[in-house]
Amino acid sequence: QVQLVETGGGLVQDGGSLRLSCAASGRGFSTYTMGWFRQAPGKEREFVAVSSWSGGRTDYAESVKGRFTISRDNAKNTVYLQMNRLKPEDTAAYYCAASKANVLRLLRLAGTYTNWGQGTQVTVSS
Repeated sequence: QVQLVETGGGLVQDGGSLRLSCAASGRGFSTYTMGWFRQAPGKEREFVAVSSWSGGRTDYAESVKGRFTISRDNAKNTVYLQMNRLKPEDTAAYYCAASKANVLRLLRLAGTYTNWGQGTQVTVSS
C-alpha cells in the first residue's frame, strides 16, 4: 500500500504553468501505475493522465493532450504533472492515484485505482 500527498496547486493566470507533485510513502511505489484525475465543483471526477510503472507508457485525456505532461521518478517515489498553457476550464481539485492495473485503456476509469491522495486545488483565472 502507498499513501499519496499532492502539492503544487495554486492560482495562475490563463496561459500560465504549474507543476504538481505527488509524493508516495509506503512500499512498492515503482510497481504501481500512477494517474492524475481532477474534479471541478458540481462535476464528476475525470481522468487527466496516467503513467505506467516505468514511465514508458503514458495516456492523456484529449482535453489536456499537448499541454500536460505526466512523469515519474521512482527513486524519489514521486509522480509529477507539468501543466502548461492552462485554461480557466482546467480549474479543479487535482488528485493523484495508484493502481496495480496496467491496461492503459482501463486506467482512464477512477474505479481502477485503489489509493488516492487528498487533492490539491488548481485555479486558473481569465
